[in-house]
Amino acid sequence: MKVILLERVDGTGVLGDVVTVKDGFARNFLLPRHKALRANNANMKAFEVQRAEIEARNVKNREAAGANGETLDGTQYVMIRQAGESGQLYGSVAGRDVADAIKAEGGKVDRSMIVLDKPIKTLGVHEVKVKLHAEVTVTVTLNIARSADEAERQSRGEDVVAAQFEEDRAADAEAASDMAAGGAGSFEGDHYEA
Repeated sequence: MKVILLERVDGTGVLGDVVTVKDGFARNFLLPRHKALRANNANMKAFEVQRAEIEARNVKNREAAGANGETLDGTQYVMIRQAGESGQLYGSVAGRDVADAIKAEGGKVDRSMIVLDKPIKTLGVHEVKVKLHAEVTVTVTLNIARSADEAERQSRGEDVVAAQFEEDRAADAEAASDMAAGGAGSFEGDHYEA
């Protein structure tokens, strides 16, 4: 299907381009979100008449997104989740969860603005891109932890999963040395009489 783009669309074109796209992409994404018009004679004429107005609206939207991006860029959000000992989450963190965390702190985003290639499934500090406008993308940091204390340790740069394994290994080594020093569980006077 041929369409006239009303704003920049990644991988497709910029404002005013007449491009051929797949029918489903046009019907399900571009047309309902007012990112394009069908490329017919009537729409071509209407676009040329309104081009200056559309460009001005696009600039205004980009500036508003840029202002919102300045407040969001580089912010950090703590998400408390349940996870196993190896750091694997019970579940995952998806775009909706990220958008909800940003909104809870007063940010203005939709879940469709969150750019995640795949859901986050591990503890730790993760950087996530937020696309506020076709030309404005910012990065926020998610600190996913099991507790507020763990989140604070992670924000200082500590790898809590590795630290936990090290603590467990040290405790196991101490228990083994205690057992060896005690004769592997035998006590004085603990003899069987036959």
